[in-house]
Amino acid sequence: MHRPIEAISAIPARMNEAWNRGDATAFFADFADDAEFADFEGTIYRGREQMIATHQPVFDTVMKGSRLLRGEVLFARTVGSGCGVVHHRVGIAMPGEKEPPPSRYSMQLFVVSRQNDRWEVVALQNSRRISLEAVMALESVDLQRPPG
Repeated sequence: MHRPIEAISAIPARMNEAWNRGDATAFFADFADDAEFADFEGTIYRGREQMIATHQPVFDTVMKGSRLLRGEVLFARTVGSGCGVVHHRVGIAMPGEKEPPPSRYSMQLFVVSRQNDRWEVVALQNSRRISLEAVMALESVDLQRPPG
């Protein structure tokens, strides 16, 4: 059996490989049945089956042929008996792109739990990485819009 840190650190790599194959079932294979996933735009998915059902059509259409690249676990640690966290960063390259543009890098925080004789993702927060300069530019556009 793998040590806990090695086991939980391997989860994002398996997910990246599944994304690159366009396989939503494999992408969410390490998730608990009742897991929750907050996507980068704020949508919250509840339950592995809902995640698979909503993501497979995306893999088959708008994200078809996209690849997750430059995945890196920045830290992984257990925070108690049978509980852990993993911080992962990754970029998305669309078909024809060799590298993801800076606007398509995400950081992900996984909460994992040891259950059903394995480590399972119970919650995932996926957020886009955005520079302070980009935030300021977006806020200046918002400030220029009339209210209402």
